[in-house]
Amino acid sequence: MVEGQLVDELVAKYCTTRGYRYSYGTAGFRDDAGRLDTVMFATGIIACLRSIALDGKPVGVMITASHNPASDNGVKIVEPDGSMLVQTWETRATELANLISSGSAAEIRRRIAELVTSAADVRPRLVIGRDSRVSGPHLLECLLGSANSLFQAQIKDYGLVTTPQLHYLTSRSLSVDGPVEEEDYFVDFSSAWNEITRLHDVERLPSAGLVVDCANGIGGPKMHSFIPRCRVLSEATTVINDNCADALSLNRGCGADFVKTNQRLPDGIRDTDGDSRLYCSFDGDADRVVFYYLNEDNRFQLLDGDRISALFAYFIAQLLEQSGLRSVLSMGVVQTAYANGSSTQYLQNHLKVPVTCTKTGVKHLHHEAVTHYDIGIYFEANGHGTVIFSDHFYATLRTQTHNSLATKTLKLLPQLINQTVGDAISDMLGVLAVLSILKWSPARWANEFTDLPNLLIKVIVPDRSQFITTDQERKLISPEGLQEKIDKAVSKFHSARSFVRASGTEDAVRVYAEAATQQEANELSAIVSKLVLESCYK
Repeated sequence: MVEGQLVDELVAKYCTTRGYRYSYGTAGFRDDAGRLDTVMFATGIIACLRSIALDGKPVGVMITASHNPASDNGVKIVEPDGSMLVQTWETRATELANLISSGSAAEIRRRIAELVTSAADVRPRLVIGRDSRVSGPHLLECLLGSANSLFQAQIKDYGLVTTPQLHYLTSRSLSVDGPVEEEDYFVDFSSAWNEITRLHDVERLPSAGLVVDCANGIGGPKMHSFIPRCRVLSEATTVINDNCADALSLNRGCGADFVKTNQRLPDGIRDTDGDSRLYCSFDGDADRVVFYYLNEDNRFQLLDGDRISALFAYFIAQLLEQSGLRSVLSMGVVQTAYANGSSTQYLQNHLKVPVTCTKTGVKHLHHEAVTHYDIGIYFEANGHGTVIFSDHFYATLRTQTHNSLATKTLKLLPQLINQTVGDAISDMLGVLAVLSILKWSPARWANEFTDLPNLLIKVIVPDRSQFITTDQERKLISPEGLQEKIDKAVSKFHSARSFVRASGTEDAVRVYAEAATQQEANELSAIVSKLVLESCYK
């Protein structure tokens, strides 16, 4: 039995945030860093219990707040195979964090002692990483406070890594005997890039160069370590916004979320007249990426997650046709309600690729892709996603006796694209490989379809929990009557749609509007936003 005095001492030392309600959202716990010590202590317990329940398999813990401001932080738990924590354990994590935050000392002591004592005689194994936020070391200390003191966990701390690296390293720790080092990540993905570009005789990028905006996050130093290993890229790539030592600059005026939301170049890019380069932006922990370029009129043109999905679908469909496997292997694209309507029509009508819609959050897209397709392509419009290949895919490729160029390329794609989670670096490599093989310029990529004009805004509300959705978050069932008013507003515009969903991290709702012209989209957005606010103050 764990001594009650030890539990009391640990809670007093590490859990200063009391009386606060926590929620494990689509990307784990995330909040102002000053409120997270209690959550981190609880996460150490839950992560250890999850490892014990899986007979000591490695469980990952990543301390990050992704694209959020530098003052925020968060934590997510990773399954041994590199996937997101199963949802039943999300509930356990939330319940324990809220018990420690709001329960009585006796209740907290009893529950923690019960959890630790009921655990099997297995030493838990944790794989830990964090992004570059200044709050990271303190929050790590709170996590280790429970993991070490209550469980004597076996811990591998990789220090500063990207979120996709942590997912990858957790998965590799499960599958490989012996030590797993960060170097393995660089070697595996750069080797796949070098092999596929040699296979297709790629000696230059189809643009005048590549500029990578790293959001002043941990992706900056990782890119500097990675690029010299990659043929073609080492001479053609410029890395900007790579100062992760400047805490306040993280995601400020740069990064994937800034570029996507503001539809403009990030800070740090100059001398763009006559530019024919391809640009991309990561977010703070390098698990999402968006691309963009300047057209012949020197105007900003975004190539977001919808475009990335379409590019991969176009390319892989060709490979399946050329290898004679299109009728053997199923391929589909998973989207959310935020996907532009034109991208859905392009995939379904032009490429004849099935499209599935699911709730926002990469864990939902990943599950849908894995469950329904041999080749599941999923990207949220914000650039978070990957391409997942099934066991049936691998088994089928192993039986192919005719090793054509298309077949060889199909075999290399899963090595080039991170199979555990969306990864800005490996997704960037995948996109660059496809563009180089197809010999497509950024403009050629953009011309595959024309986005319907749209607008996404945030509306602050007193209580986001009253906004309850159905139909994969495309329709509201609460507040009562609001959806009917939205439908009536949408009917007044051409090729229009609009939906409202609650934020997962703050008391706000997201209002998305899409229409035939930007003016109509803006007008529709204003009408729906007003309806949202009116529903809050009836």
